[in-house]
Amino acid sequence: MPRPVLDGALEPMLASSKPSNGYFLRAESFFGVASFVDSGGIFSPDLSLYGDVPLHQQSHGQSFLALAANRFGGRSLCVLDEPEAALSVTGALALLAIVVRAARAGGQFIVATHSPILLGCPDARIYERRARPRALRLRRSRRLRLTRGFLQAPERFIRAALEEPETGH
Repeated sequence: MPRPVLDGALEPMLASSKPSNGYFLRAESFFGVASFVDSGGIFSPDLSLYGDVPLHQQSHGQSFLALAANRFGGRSLCVLDEPEAALSVTGALALLAIVVRAARAGGQFIVATHSPILLGCPDARIYERRARPRALRLRRSRRLRLTRGFLQAPERFIRAALEEPETGH
């Protein structure tokens, strides 16, 4: 029997059909995934499942997007931990498009992100993790407010970041 997670904020539901595909990916482990895919070993997947170009022959962002474009689809469950780590702003927008298309085809995504771009995913449920998780709208997200504040006054944020911390001695 599925149990609620995140202090009851999310409650898994059993459906009449199961996902036919899935992916769990942490930004830190992508190099290992790419090495396994590219190895050509007896147990490694066919490279056609990843766009036919060896992942290590592409940039980090390009290879990550190749994986997403070729592996994320309808009737899938994908759990992604900070996928924006490998991506530029345009890469994050490309990933957003891949996720939206897959979700519209029936895919489900659980994404831990700091990216205001990925938080902008249409129809996404956003939960902010604090002492107790809570659902919120994009415009109320701390990530978006910080990014917006930085873009409006970068010098203020840079000055604050460069200030010497006060010592308690």
